[in-house]
Amino acid sequence: MRQSLVRLFYRGGRDRAAAASRNRSVPGPAHGPGRLVRLVPAPRRARRAVSGKLPVPRPVAVAERIERSPGLDHPVRVLSETVVRALPAGPRTDALHGVPFGQPAHPALVRLPLGCWTSAVLLDFFRGTERASRTLVAAGLAATLPAGATGLADWSALHRHQQRVGFVHAVSQLSAATLFGASLLARAAGRHAQGKVLSAGGLTAATAGAYLGGHLALRLGAGASHAEPIGHLSGLGWHDLCPARELPDGRPARRQLGYLSLFVLRQGSTVHVLSDHCAHLGGPLHQGRVVTARGASCVVCPWHGSTFRVADGTVLHGPATARQPSFETRVSESGWVQVRPRR
Repeated sequence: MRQSLVRLFYRGGRDRAAAASRNRSVPGPAHGPGRLVRLVPAPRRARRAVSGKLPVPRPVAVAERIERSPGLDHPVRVLSETVVRALPAGPRTDALHGVPFGQPAHPALVRLPLGCWTSAVLLDFFRGTERASRTLVAAGLAATLPAGATGLADWSALHRHQQRVGFVHAVSQLSAATLFGASLLARAAGRHAQGKVLSAGGLTAATAGAYLGGHLALRLGAGASHAEPIGHLSGLGWHDLCPARELPDGRPARRQLGYLSLFVLRQGSTVHVLSDHCAHLGGPLHQGRVVTARGASCVVCPWHGSTFRVADGTVLHGPATARQPSFETRVSESGWVQVRPRR
């Protein structure tokens, strides 16, 4: 019988209640004469809840709390406006976003300083590795420059709740770089023990920042393609979309193909169809501007300015790096626009 869940009905209950407060073994009639029952104290977690003390929040709870912290909005806004002014649209900014590579450059570059610093801290546990540790710390510091530049470029084109997490992530990584810089100076001055302690602190800050970076990329979708996938429709052939006469000439329109939302642009007798949700953060392309860039018709996302060629979804300007899913089109004899995923 669980003494913490059932009421004690027995003769001499007052004595047993007193014993329970002292966590002693007392006779229990329900178990027969002469038998003893061990009263187990309430679990520590239950006692903590009763006493009003809250458990330490999990890391994900901390990250979610940062998402909902409007107190970060002022520094986020100031820094974001500064970065946007410093990085106008153009080839340099596209390179920082990773447009030439087809995926964001920051996740690849940020592995360099973290890997160098982790290796340096591990080598600090062995004798005769001071020179190697110092070299790795210096290499990690050098790698923070391109990693930080690409991260700021991507961060400036995110939503506000994502920018809050990214801001704390950047502060953590800056703190890590500062500690490793101090470690390098201490090592150069011959204070090796102090340098090792500073490196350990820097790795702790870098690890916390890396967790927030993972939360930003994996939980909040920064850097992932937000365009709806269409490859599974390839084997189904052509699909009727809408009558061609319903489409305005030269102006974007949105049409539904089942559960898919599509961007449709008719230019004379030619019809271009893309997935409507921008690959960057899911912005509605049908609300964007149609422009001419590099001799081709393009659509500019109304949210963050990503520019796609309407003929095949190629990215011409970031922050998007993934090609926008596109469709082959034709007009049937009955005047219906038919589409199928581009192969």
